[in-house]
Formats: sequence, C-alpha cells, structure tokens
Amino acid sequence: MTLLAVENLGKSFGGVHAIEELSFAFERGAVHSIIGPNGAGKTTLLNLLTGLYVPEQGRVRLDGQDLTGAPPHRWAAAGIGRTFQNLQVFFNMTALENVMTGRHLIERDALWATLIRAPSLVRAEADTRAVALELLAQVGLAGWADSPADAMPYGALKRLEIARAMAAQPKLLLLDEPAAGLNPTEAQDIDALIKRLAGDGTTVVLVEHNMKLVMGVSDHLLVLDHGRKLAEGTPEQIRSNPAVIEAYLGVADAQPEAEHA
Repeated sequence: MTLLAVENLGKSFGGVHAIEELSFAFERGAVHSIIGPNGAGKTTLLNLLTGLYVPEQGRVRLDGQDLTGAPPHRWAAAGIGRTFQNLQVFFNMTALENVMTGRHLIERDALWATLIRAPSLVRAEADTRAVALELLAQVGLAGWADSPADAMPYGALKRLEIARAMAAQPKLLLLDEPAAGLNPTEAQDIDALIKRLAGDGTTVVLVEHNMKLVMGVSDHLLVLDHGRKLAEGTPEQIRSNPAVIEAYLGVADAQPEAEHA
C-alpha cells in the first residue's frame, strides 16, 4: 500500500532545476533509499518532503493527505520524522531530555494544566519519560540516558537523533546521511538499527553515500541525476543498471564498484 506519493514535483534555485518533473511512490513498511551523484537533488527532495522548501509544481501526499505547500509543523504532525546530515541535537540537555522533546506533538495538555501542574500533566510527563527511555534502549543508548549530549561520542549522537525523531511516532522516517562521518563499527550499528526499525514496521527513507549500507538495508531504491528520476527498483536491479553505473558509480571502474556495493 502506498504511503508517500509524489507527482510531477519541481523546484529550482536561480533558474537551475534542483528537482524536475519528479514522480514516484513509496510503499508502507519498507526501506527506501534515495541515491545519486553529488548535486543530484537528494537533500533538496528531503526538504520538499518536510515542508522546508515549497515546490513550484507538483503534489506530495502522505497516506492520502495532500501536504503540498503546508508549513513544516504540519508535515511533522501528519507523520513525517527526520534527521539531518549535520547534527541537530540539544547539547545543553541530557540524552533523555533530547528524546523527550520529540514528543511535543503528541502531548496535548493545555497551558492552564501546565501552570497549575495538573495531574494530567504529571501523567503525560511520566509517559513521555517512559517512552523516551524505551527509545534510547531501542537505539542502544540506555546507558547514556542521564548523560549530557555534549559528552556523547559522535556515533551515539547520530543514534540519539534517530531516537528523538522516532519519539513522535512517525509514519515515515527520513534519515539524511545517518552514517556520515562514522567509522565502520558505528556504521554497522546504524545498519542494524535501520533493520530493527523496519522490522518493527517503520517506513524508512534513507539518503546515504555508504553504498554497502544502502544495498544491505534497502527494499527499494530511487536514483536521481540532476533532479530527475534516473531509475528505481530493487538493489539487484539498480546494481546492474547501466545508466546508474555510468551516472553514479562512473564508467571506468563501474563493474568492480558495483560488485563491491
């Protein structure tokens, strides 16, 4: 069943088309990766899928709901969570507090309840704390719960950001370069985490340059080149696609690279 539908999407900057006439559909409960050479439009597409950019043409629907042109908080409320290539972590908070902030769209207590510390607010805070602790355990950070974020290693911060994104219970989780800057062991942790999230039913959209990770976790790949769809299919189909090999992997040593991926 289709969760995300994109129709004829377009976005340009100064007359240069970053995304052009792009259409695709992502199915629920799968891991979808968006790949392509530098400048292909991958991060621009993620920004369009979270309301940070407004398209000049086309439509985006999540679970049948048209979100085109809506502000970012509407996209988040509709069920889209996201991490960023450059860490967006509250370094003056603990790991637990960081994850708890991700629940703000779910907590429904009114201002008056906050002012008088109503029982409903106390219960909501306890529930939020319990969920945040569960998410930290899920991403392998249970032991860091009370640690300041600025004391955590880089690889742990990457997983912390994923936990915070999951706190809002998204229908669709967008991961922008989650393995960037990680050593091989840390990248394996991200690989295993994505597989666990998918196994639990989370629909994941991954933008990542680590082709070993991409090919290992993805059910479906969308390949962009200069803002247009070059190809899409399973990892096996993409790995052997001549157009992808030429545009993404390079012609000269495409076969060894493809086999390595």
